[in-house]
Amino acid sequence: MNKIFYLLSIISLFTITSCSDYLDQQSPDQLTSGNFWRNKADAESALAATYSQLEAAVDEWAFAEVKWPVEAYREDICDLGSDALNYQSWVELSTFTYTNGNPQFATYWRLNYRGISNANQVIDKLPQVPAAALNDADRAQIEAEARFLRAYYHMKLLLNWDQIYVRKKYITKESDLSIPLSTRAEAWDFITSELKAAAAVLPAKQSTDKTGRATSGAANSYLGFAYLTRAYEETAQKQAFLNESLTALNKVQGYDLVKDYVSMFDGTSKNTRESIFELQFTETTANGAFYRNALHYWMAAAELGGWDEILPSTVLINEFKKEGKTATTGNYDTRFYSTIFFKDPYFNDPNNPLVLGTTYDDKFGDTDKPVFRKFIPSTQEKMNQEFTAINVPLMRYSNVLLMQAEVLNELGRTPEAISYINKVRNRADMPAMTGTTASAVKAQIEHERILEFPLENYRFYDLRRWGKTKTALDAAGRTGFDAAKNNFYPIPLTELQAN
Repeated sequence: MNKIFYLLSIISLFTITSCSDYLDQQSPDQLTSGNFWRNKADAESALAATYSQLEAAVDEWAFAEVKWPVEAYREDICDLGSDALNYQSWVELSTFTYTNGNPQFATYWRLNYRGISNANQVIDKLPQVPAAALNDADRAQIEAEARFLRAYYHMKLLLNWDQIYVRKKYITKESDLSIPLSTRAEAWDFITSELKAAAAVLPAKQSTDKTGRATSGAANSYLGFAYLTRAYEETAQKQAFLNESLTALNKVQGYDLVKDYVSMFDGTSKNTRESIFELQFTETTANGAFYRNALHYWMAAAELGGWDEILPSTVLINEFKKEGKTATTGNYDTRFYSTIFFKDPYFNDPNNPLVLGTTYDDKFGDTDKPVFRKFIPSTQEKMNQEFTAINVPLMRYSNVLLMQAEVLNELGRTPEAISYINKVRNRADMPAMTGTTASAVKAQIEHERILEFPLENYRFYDLRRWGKTKTALDAAGRTGFDAAKNNFYPIPLTELQAN
């Protein structure tokens, strides 16, 4: 594990001072943006500051309190837990009663733009590093990673706001702040061009000391996702964008599905052969390091010792039960047991793998309360820790497979799509899908994506891509949703006041 990912945003703390008073002199040993860029170590540290903004993972306690309320509370497959009801800004996200003053998505906006600023500084300042101190190959890779991250942060913003500011340069003076909002087409053009440039340079696999850093597989996966999303937005060019998506996704090679699904989310395995891009945490505490968080408390129900902030909805439970106990194991879809802890003979059989070392009835008694198992530690001992270090997979190979299936189906190549779906189903011990028509395949893809990605927060983007946000949320009893107002968040009030 390389500590580069967990360094504080030191670059953003640099200041440039000037004063006509001869007594006000800058200390010769003080780092500034003007004297920092000396060698490879400096460039890597700057890149670390860019990675540090990923998914708002900047505070061990508040980590989950930005990403999941902003992304997951509006999904039809998630409900607020009992404690979440105490936080008005969270409730507003779930009921779609928020205003542009909501602090949760304002923080989300700010942290993503901070990541963009850090990336821009790396790209802008990298040429200052002397050639003798940084070889061409390392320089090219650092720049490519910065461009990948710049694209990633812009894409996170564009997925949540209808229009954003595309920031292509490092801001050094106030006048640089005043730029117009970009159209979605302009923003997508920038994002896809950056991902293509990064993919052409990044390695297929990073060395062990760079585990978790962006690869060509990550760049092509997100490039495929960007083009797939755009294909539904700009229907006049849908075919062209679908072909671009497929080209990118087909380049994602060297990955495979992990049979033990739950191990990717409970801390027992990290950076598996299925993981394409993953947020890194570690228990390492050497030299005062602290790379952990309280995600397990945020995800866990009260009965499991958590804070009861998020629960699976009835929609999700019913979707998992839709096909009945038709798995080759004689149970429901294996992903059900890996994602949800619920009242079922499987979880009351001590011969089966237990959740936190106990059965469902031991924890819940006669109560029938399905709760999330995903992101819950593998043992009670780890659950009792104040902080844990479970990695968060951001892009998995199963997502690439299901996106390939969707693209192929939309291109009229339906028979080819079925094998990709069945590969994902096979991992879940489910039989091959039935049906061969385009509509049947589309319905199956929608079903598989619900079951495959709970708490990975793709559901809302999927619904919006398919034009089904209003229908799905109404069906879940979330009738406060208005697609015209709530398909995207409003630009935060803090941004309007500052810009």
